[in-house]
Amino acid sequence: QVQLVESGGGLVQPGGSLRLSCAASGGIFAINAMGWYRQAPGKARDLVAGITQGGSTNYAGSVQGRFTISRDNAKNTVYLQMDSLKSEDTAVYYCYADRTLSGRYWGQGTQVTVSS
Repeated sequence: QVQLVESGGGLVQPGGSLRLSCAASGGIFAINAMGWYRQAPGKARDLVAGITQGGSTNYAGSVQGRFTISRDNAKNTVYLQMDSLKSEDTAVYYCYADRTLSGRYWGQGTQVTVSS
């Protein structure tokens, strides 16, 4: 099993920045991709960004150029640097980790609120 603990959410003004962290433990040797989804009230959970073990990344079009995903394999941690935040970025952000042939694991979620 894989356990994911995420942190870094909070309240920021439009144009501000936050950095989310997600640390993995347990069966980390089998983890390939990691990343982030987000879900606003009454809406579907959508992919924000993902990163493979080798460092290949992908982003939702709505965050391209504003968010940066990275990972530190030595610390078993994935990060999401969020800059130029907008009110539409307000959501609960969920970290995920994919383990080959074992499925997807989820973090507990962290609230990000962008408001003036």
